[in-house]
Amino acid sequence: MIKEVPPAAEVQEAAAPRHHQLIVTLFGLYARTPGGGIPVATIIRLLQDAGVGPAGVRSSISRLKKRGVLESVVVNGRNGYALSAGLDDTFREGDERIFHPRRAAADDPWLLATFTVPESQRSIRHKIRSTLVRMGFGSVTPGLWIAPGHLRPAVISYFEQRGLGGYLEFFLADHVGSSDMRANVAQWWDLPAMENQYADFIQTQKPLLEDWTSESGPGSPARAFVDHLTLVTQWRRLPYLDPGLPAELLSGDWNALEAHELFSRLHELLSPLAESHAAAVMKEIS
Repeated sequence: MIKEVPPAAEVQEAAAPRHHQLIVTLFGLYARTPGGGIPVATIIRLLQDAGVGPAGVRSSISRLKKRGVLESVVVNGRNGYALSAGLDDTFREGDERIFHPRRAAADDPWLLATFTVPESQRSIRHKIRSTLVRMGFGSVTPGLWIAPGHLRPAVISYFEQRGLGGYLEFFLADHVGSSDMRANVAQWWDLPAMENQYADFIQTQKPLLEDWTSESGPGSPARAFVDHLTLVTQWRRLPYLDPGLPAELLSGDWNALEAHELFSRLHELLSPLAESHAAAVMKEIS
């Protein structure tokens, strides 16, 4: 679904969604069809439900435009914005990570990456290294990176589309040594950081599920829209922090599984009502 500011680029941001993150989610959910721009007035109206004022919306849109995420368009004679051309593949790959995250098995192949960049191009070296981290790679050594093999198509496509493929070499490999892969995984990835992120998500969203499944029944479509927009925004960075490491190599109480189940249930509950509210507002203001 999301990201050049893909969900990946926001892995280190605070759990509370920022205005620009909510706007990226809004476009990722409701403005993906050809010509799928949204008038500025509609964006302001929808984000108002989430507590974002007009000034905050305009400031965030300006920031996203400068970063190449949004571009100006005319929608039914009104000024509006659409996702920038060229981000389609990035958002489609994000859809898979966010809504259908894949978890590798212990005997699946691993994707290895190494790169060589001339000393005169340090900025490119930093960009490649930071992108590998954002896409879920662990660091075996300073020059060797590793991730589950199922990330291969998305990773290679990402670097090729940005003209960086020539700096990298990728390999699919099996672990054939005698070392303990569970210990290796714990060394190559910051597992406590992942667990803390999942724990924060569970703590924030579990009461929401209890609320929406209580005897009082579902809330209004407007409330569902806000809850769903926030839910997806808070969740979408987590599948990038965790690339789908094999459950067999993680602790028995690995909380990613509980977090994913929680997200899936809330998404199923909220998305139809949220979509109906968004459609109604878009029709009203168009």
